[in-house]
Amino acid sequence: MELRQLRVFEAVATHRTVTAAAVALGLAPSSVSEQIRTLEHSLAVELFDRAPHGMPLTAAGERLLPWSRRLLDQAELARREVTADRARLRLGALETIAATHVPAVLARLAERRPDLDVSLHTDTARDGLLGGVAAGALAAALILDSAGPLGELGFYLPPAPLDHLDLKEVPLALVVAPTHPLGGATTLTREDLRGRRLLVNAPACSFRLAGERLLGNDVERVRTGGIAVTRACAEQGLGVALLPDFAVQDALTAGTLVRLPLAPPPLHLRLVWRADRDTVPGLREALYAAAA
Repeated sequence: MELRQLRVFEAVATHRTVTAAAVALGLAPSSVSEQIRTLEHSLAVELFDRAPHGMPLTAAGERLLPWSRRLLDQAELARREVTADRARLRLGALETIAATHVPAVLARLAERRPDLDVSLHTDTARDGLLGGVAAGALAAALILDSAGPLGELGFYLPPAPLDHLDLKEVPLALVVAPTHPLGGATTLTREDLRGRRLLVNAPACSFRLAGERLLGNDVERVRTGGIAVTRACAEQGLGVALLPDFAVQDALTAGTLVRLPLAPPPLHLRLVWRADRDTVPGLREALYAAAA
């Protein structure tokens, strides 16, 4: 059982297919398959079920997963000890909140632990960030979720012992152009929105998921794009948009958008990490800095 085999094992467990794991690792799919076969042969057990639409872990694979992460973490700690290398901490964040919420966290972390080399990885996709945390490529990641258990908003969680800390609420606004038929409404119910056009991003987008929880199938979904494109389309009267307050404040002040009188529940900014990696150098300080 070699460290490189464990890294490949974690990547397949996280990404659920050999092809996706190969892309994440920068390897050929044949190399990934060979590493998995060699590891299974050395342990005399099958670690994955070869299903038509993915590779879920077997019971043996589930038992190996926490051991794999501990062994890889210990190897990294040994390398740093031997080379007297500065501790490195790689944090992830959704691009939608990277500019508005992350810099203050990084500043607090730099003040608390100036000896840490901290790097930031941003991604448009939540799955990529959670997969990075699960595989150990990221120490922690900042995502958006609804109140309650992790993943309550309705997104996939990788097979890893993930823990989280709620940092702050992220208020949402249901907005339209002043010229929209609902632009002058003083009261509003879900029934009033039935059949209206809701401008949305990709299916995994946090704000789209929040809209589905709020409005269900009462509205027609129209794919537009990211926050900036969706806001611009709403300003042109093309439909209703559910967006974070911080993204529409200027438009509300300028009068190019108006807030509808239907208050959506806020999302929560969450820091997510592996519960079995609390001993990673700098991770606890990152949690304290994020929560300060």
